[in-house]
Amino acid sequence: MVIVDACDYYRIIREAMLRARHRIMIIGWDFDPRIELDRTESDQSLGDFLLELARTKPDVPIKILSWRVGALKLALRGSALLWLARLTWTKAIRFVMDGAHPVGCSHHQKIVVIDDCFAICGGIDMTGDRWDRSAHADHDPDRKRPDGSEYGPWHDATMACEGALASGLGELARERWAHATGETLAPIACHDEIWPDHLESQFEGSRFAIARTVAAYQDWKEVREIEALTLDLIAAAKRFIYAENQYFTSPKIAAAILRKMEEPDPPEIVLVNPIKADGWLEQVAMDATRLRLMEIIGAHDPGNRFRIFTPKTEGGDDIYVHAKLMIVDDRLLKIGSANMNNRSLGLDSECDVALDARTDAERSALTALRTRLMAEHLGRDEAEVAASFARTGSLLATIAELTDPAGRRLEPLPFEKPTGTAKAIAETELLDPKSPDAMFEGMTKRTLFTDLRGRWHGWRDRHRKAKG
Repeated sequence: MVIVDACDYYRIIREAMLRARHRIMIIGWDFDPRIELDRTESDQSLGDFLLELARTKPDVPIKILSWRVGALKLALRGSALLWLARLTWTKAIRFVMDGAHPVGCSHHQKIVVIDDCFAICGGIDMTGDRWDRSAHADHDPDRKRPDGSEYGPWHDATMACEGALASGLGELARERWAHATGETLAPIACHDEIWPDHLESQFEGSRFAIARTVAAYQDWKEVREIEALTLDLIAAAKRFIYAENQYFTSPKIAAAILRKMEEPDPPEIVLVNPIKADGWLEQVAMDATRLRLMEIIGAHDPGNRFRIFTPKTEGGDDIYVHAKLMIVDDRLLKIGSANMNNRSLGLDSECDVALDARTDAERSALTALRTRLMAEHLGRDEAEVAASFARTGSLLATIAELTDPAGRRLEPLPFEKPTGTAKAIAETELLDPKSPDAMFEGMTKRTLFTDLRGRWHGWRDRHRKAKG
């Protein structure tokens, strides 16, 4: 079941953890025990909730693994460090800062596994600035940080699962835990009923695959499954790709899209991005690269079938897109923690799950998911979106038809040619390296981005000669 936005996710994972009988594993990029999970019915913090679980279920160990750099930020979050101490002093809870990766890498997976028979894998961490309702109101009094300050609308997604997929994610989580701590955890063979009562089953009996990114480190070999999967999904597209992602800076992904645009009848590709990255440094590194890739793809896309949109609230505020999912032809699905950037394809630890829909029921579920996501961004009923797409057969036509300039909407990402420092960083991929070794390569070394730029320059020169 794909869970959209953290309001529902936090409520669901709280209910699932209450049902744990053997072990809870929380693995993430960031963790903040001060946040409130179920803000609609309780003001209990995550820390208080975990302490209560430890008191009422002392035989259920709670294992928390957080990226070391992210965990160190707790020292700057007021009472967060004190909360962390309270958790680590509790016998049933073990909190570990994960530094088992090469220098410059980050641990970016967002996984929760309960009793090895229920799991969550996606883009949502148990930390601040994530909670939001799918309405993404301009002002939501519950959308606040532990210190009471407000933050803007936030869109995200994750996947809940049980059975073989949950067991596979449990194995991955145990491997990651062993690598970070040296402690080997035994698998749990159980058939407990963890699935929350009010959580629907979206892909009953479906077979999913797990894809990873792992940088080579000590006895771990490099794994680039997510890169291969993403390129395969783009190559397989016939009619359309609908994707939501925090970034778009990977030249390999851009090259795959460019190849699709050069086909006789290319698919529509709709990418939903935030208007800008979160943080000044990321804006310089990511936003400028995105604009350069847009420019190169646009030169090979005369039909304007590749478009990047950014969601807006009814009042015109930007909605930050943190989701990482892709739907191809309502037949293929990928969802998880990986962004469309170099780091997620070859540097940071990532985990995605994927489905190749083989049955009518699975394809209908993917259609319903895509329709639900588009309806959220367009501020429309799902029936309106479904009817428009059925009539036009086009994502772009549906967006154009249902966009209300005075309501929630998807707006085309504005294009402004990068200059100065932003252009230099984008050209060298300085802050978005492809691998650990790439972080230490000379800034003049050729990269795939250089190859893409050369291809674009060749097209531009031929075009000028044809005109002149």
